[in-house]
Amino acid sequence: MSWFKRAKKGVQPAEKKTLPDGLWQKCDFCSEILYTKELEKRLWVCSKCGYHFMIDTDQYIEILCDPGSFAETHRGIRSTDPLKFKDVKKYDQRIKDSMKKTGREEAVVTGRAALNDRSIVLAIMDFRFLGGSMGSVVGEKIARAIDDALADGAPLIIVSRSGGARMQESILSLMQMAKTCSALARLSEAGIPYVSVLTHPTTGGVTASFASIGDVIIAEPKALIGFAGPRVIQQTIRQDLPDGFQRSEFLLEHGMVDMVCSRDKLKDTIGNVLDFFCAQVVQIPLEAEKDEEDSSAVS
Repeated sequence: MSWFKRAKKGVQPAEKKTLPDGLWQKCDFCSEILYTKELEKRLWVCSKCGYHFMIDTDQYIEILCDPGSFAETHRGIRSTDPLKFKDVKKYDQRIKDSMKKTGREEAVVTGRAALNDRSIVLAIMDFRFLGGSMGSVVGEKIARAIDDALADGAPLIIVSRSGGARMQESILSLMQMAKTCSALARLSEAGIPYVSVLTHPTTGGVTASFASIGDVIIAEPKALIGFAGPRVIQQTIRQDLPDGFQRSEFLLEHGMVDMVCSRDKLKDTIGNVLDFFCAQVVQIPLEAEKDEEDSSAVS
């Protein structure tokens, strides 16, 4: 008698039970296994280490804006392919694929909204769209959002999540760094607050431009923030990097960001910042400015 034959006929193996997909999530930072529904209640923040999972644009709108107050602006602007760029795929095909995947027209969404009953202008980058890379349309939409804030006299909030400049647009992408910074200079001259929120990851040309020049810079915990990635820097300088290099907490310690704020406190924290700044702002009408100039010229 073979050891591998069943002693009793008719005995069936127990049916294998499978868990539904998406029931559990693994933390990328500490490898903790987390129950998805509980993770969602915590705004996608790991209960063990506090790591903030990447979330989509709609979730940030829900977190930051008063219910039903967000109205999207500057729709219908889409990237072209001026360089006829092609690697594994054509650039225009990558654009179409990203639009289908995300349901968005580009890697940034702009709009007007209310935060704690205060009117704001909001721009949120979407990492799912070509890694949140900054092409000419992203720069144009952010510049227009800045113009909206200037026209409305409303505070500007930009939530950054990006791999940097979009290589498929070459110099056209790099030009957006100067374009957005010059627009923000006009906003600063008008005394209108700009709060920059850095999330995981914020790198490359976005870090080197508008993301790093906010009146207040807030980072989510353990977010990767920097110009080049740690591996590239380590290979370039051929030295070991400090623990936590380019993470939010390291940058806070070295004065690169103003505060590290967990996602559940982000709305109230920004609200407090705006309460402080807007209480200090005294807008002088253009006619009054002209009268002051005329009087000083006469004296």
